[in-house]
Amino acid sequence: MTSTSTSIDTEKYGPWAVIAGGSEGVGAVFADELARSGLNLVLIARNKDALESTAEQARKHGTDVRILVQDLLADDAVANIAAATSGREVGLLIFNAGANTYGNEFVFGDMKRFRDVMTLNIDRQLELVQLFGKPMAERGRGGIVLLGSVTGFVGSGHQSIYSAAKAFSRVFAEGLWWEMRDRGVDVVELVLGVTRTPAMARAGLNFDAPGLRVSEPADVAREGLAHIADGPVWVVDAEQEGARARSQFPRGERVLAEAAAVAAMMGR
Repeated sequence: MTSTSTSIDTEKYGPWAVIAGGSEGVGAVFADELARSGLNLVLIARNKDALESTAEQARKHGTDVRILVQDLLADDAVANIAAATSGREVGLLIFNAGANTYGNEFVFGDMKRFRDVMTLNIDRQLELVQLFGKPMAERGRGGIVLLGSVTGFVGSGHQSIYSAAKAFSRVFAEGLWWEMRDRGVDVVELVLGVTRTPAMARAGLNFDAPGLRVSEPADVAREGLAHIADGPVWVVDAEQEGARARSQFPRGERVLAEAAAVAAMMGR
């Protein structure tokens, strides 16, 4: 069952919110929910048509919605985002752009494509957090939501770099949360599992695999907004048991179990 809409504190997290990865799936729900609450939005993604569709829906709630068609892997991505948001007081950053853009057995893989995974999930995240987080800290209010994954709790074959990047994000969020909590800025890593998004469908996931828990984008986004102040890490309800299991010892057993689960999801 889909949860009801979540209202957030626009005084603390407004007047503008930036959503990196705001065109579809969880990002589109974030956009709609924040617009309902009265926040103005800057939506960033590569797909212009999807961005415009999401923006059009969000504008129905009476807020100002701007879009930026931007590939975050581009060298000038952060400079373009800074220019597009110049003069706007951003009180909320949602980094929802950390997809797995490449999976392969590491020693036989393409190093440039592995670096792209790290650039998207680590470099761009750090750069945007600093870009928007510093003014938040200086103002003494704001919020930062980083989208994580349960795969960051255990290494996974053919996506070892992605899993490691998500582990980095989670530990980074914990340290950032400590640094920002006395400055009036909330930080949370929202940890997801398999979610019924267009991106996961394009990746070939079998949502009907036996025993697989699948979350809905609306539930995930609304749960995340409800727990912005409950950092440093919030694992969505459907994945809390799985996150605990992935964190246990001995590690070899956890990695083998994860490999079997991933194989089932991918129909291998």
